Amino acid sequence: MNKILIALFAIFVMLAAPARAEDNPAVVDALSGYMDFAEYGSSLIWPEQIPADDWKKVFIVDARDAAQYAKEHIPGAVNIEWRQAVARRAELPKDRMVVVYCNSGSLSAQAVFALRLLGYDNVKVLQDGIEGWKAKGGFDAYTRASKPAGN
Repeated sequence: MNKILIALFAIFVMLAAPARAEDNPAVVDALSGYMDFAEYGSSLIWPEQIPADDWKKVFIVDARDAAQYAKEHIPGAVNIEWRQAVARRAELPKDRMVVVYCNSGSLSAQAVFALRLLGYDNVKVLQDGIEGWKAKGGFDAYTRASKPAGN
C-alpha cells in the first residue's frame, strides 16, 4: 500500500512539477523509494517461462504502433501503444498476469515501469519482445526450452 501511495504522490507531484523532475526532490524521493524495493526480474518474463496452455490465461498487450500490430502480432494480443499505457490502464485486468511487448522490449519496458509505479504489480515485460518470442518458438518456447539438449 505504501508503494501505491508513494507512486500516486510522485505522479501528482510530476503533474504539478516543472518540466524537469530532477529539480523536484519529492519526485526523486518517490522514484528512489520505488527503485529501492523493486526486485530484479520482477517485471520481466521470458517466453520460455510460460507454458503454451498458460498463454490463454495471460492478457497480452502489443505496445507497438497500430501499423506494426496490423502487420503482425502475437495471437490474442490487444494493441495499446506504449505511450498510451497509463491513459488506458483501466483496460488492464488486475486479477491475472499482463504481458506487454514491443519489438525488442525497450519501449514496452517504459510502459511497464510507469504502470508498476501506479501499482500494477501483475504487469510484466516480455523479454526480447516479439522478435525474441518468435525466435524462441512462440507459444512453444516453454516446451522447446524444457527438452533435453540434443533433442
